[in-house]
Amino acid sequence: MAQFRIRRCELAVPGSNWKFIEKAAESGVDAVFLDLEDAVAPSEKEKARDTIVKALNELDWGRTTRIVRINGLDTHYAYRDLITVVEGARENVDVILVPKVNTAADLYMVDTLLTQIETANNINREIGLECLIETAKGMMNVDEIAFASPRLEAMVFGIADYSASITARTTAIGGHGGEEMFEYPGHRWNYAISRMVVAAKAAGIQAIDGPYGAIDDPEGYRQSAAMASMLGCDGKWAIHPSQIELAEEIFSPTEEEVDKARRIIQAYEEGMAKGAGAVALDGKMIDAASIKLAENVLRKVELIEN
Repeated sequence: MAQFRIRRCELAVPGSNWKFIEKAAESGVDAVFLDLEDAVAPSEKEKARDTIVKALNELDWGRTTRIVRINGLDTHYAYRDLITVVEGARENVDVILVPKVNTAADLYMVDTLLTQIETANNINREIGLECLIETAKGMMNVDEIAFASPRLEAMVFGIADYSASITARTTAIGGHGGEEMFEYPGHRWNYAISRMVVAAKAAGIQAIDGPYGAIDDPEGYRQSAAMASMLGCDGKWAIHPSQIELAEEIFSPTEEEVDKARRIIQAYEEGMAKGAGAVALDGKMIDAASIKLAENVLRKVELIEN
């Protein structure tokens, strides 16, 4: 059964940069993924594995979820990434992030190899999985992927590679409209994110929005995160520490939301005690569906606090 962890923000950190890794461990962010893929040059990948193992074993990560992004399954690096990191870090790695997942079979392969590594090394805690949906084929198969492994905890929208895969007219990473030559009338990634969110929530797992490349544009990041939140995402990547606070703010319930959620539940329970199936609060009707929405808010608060 997949573990449900708080993922308001996942900070991306190159697995080859010890200084950045140390700062990430001290940040207190919900989750960090130590990257062996795009952020690491081919000549540094083997060394980066050892650096990541050292970081997982020796640094104090506190409550931060420790994620490692392996290389794509279409490369010769992936299997050794898994073996070196999991055998070296053992229970000190929480989640493996699999990039460019195209079919359910991709996750089945990683799940099977993880099971073998855990069994052979007497690792007593099951390691979770996240997967990146960042190709047209992956999006086409997103329903099957969402149910591909009981280890799967979250799906992430990989906006840059997805844009390239569908030949979208952009060179930017993130954003919602026409930040370049043309203006797009609305949220250009609405369908893709919503499609992934529906699959993820149907499978009982989380949906995470991908990166926003303009680290000098906090308002753009805030807007991108807010839109993802409204579409049902549970969190967003940060590619720079300055984006952590923004993500955690956007994906945390406000005091007003928490207060209203509690009042909704109280009003509904009082109405039920009187035999009413629906009641009014602040001039608006609330019913059983309202309770579910309120409970979502309070459940997230509980995850944040615990």
